[in-house]
Amino acid sequence: MWPPDPDPDPDPDPQAESGSRAGAALPALRALLPPRAFLCSRKGRLLLAESGLSFITLICYVASSASAFFTAPLLEFLLALYFLFADAMQLKDKWQGLCWPMMDFLRCVTAALIYFAISITAVAKYSDGASKAAGVFGFFATIVFAIDFYLIFNDVAKFLKQGDSADETTARKAEGGWPVSVSGWGLQLPAPGTLGWVEAGL
Repeated sequence: MWPPDPDPDPDPDPQAESGSRAGAALPALRALLPPRAFLCSRKGRLLLAESGLSFITLICYVASSASAFFTAPLLEFLLALYFLFADAMQLKDKWQGLCWPMMDFLRCVTAALIYFAISITAVAKYSDGASKAAGVFGFFATIVFAIDFYLIFNDVAKFLKQGDSADETTARKAEGGWPVSVSGWGLQLPAPGTLGWVEAGL
């Protein structure tokens, strides 16, 4: 038999165990947060501004006499958070069946129109300070959402133009021939897969 251990390990410290558990939970919480690189990007800042302004507008509408309008900023706040985490977690690459640019564009357009309408109503119809504040923050949210859908539209337009130019180049290569010098005459032979000869410049 082995001799007993002369120096047995002391009982573990419960405070040390709780500290280690907290240290292990901290990386798990950080994994749920969007990465810093995305938050510092243009789209990340816009989504943060949209969610922040929507939340402030929601609080102002709840505390005001125009509380019937709180549904719009609540929905826009939840949608902004959803798109924030969808972009940060790269769900666009995983769910490629969805048309993400069109969904984001429609979200921003409808949000800008709804915020503009309810902000005008809140400022013109209600006289309490919370309604006025909700209207002012709603106007700021309208501007941010309008900037967002303008940038999305420009990005989509550039992407479509690049796709059209690439398709035209491919079509021209498939339809046209290529110059080949035969005995110094400069015959132009047809492209592979096409029927007939192209006129030769003899």
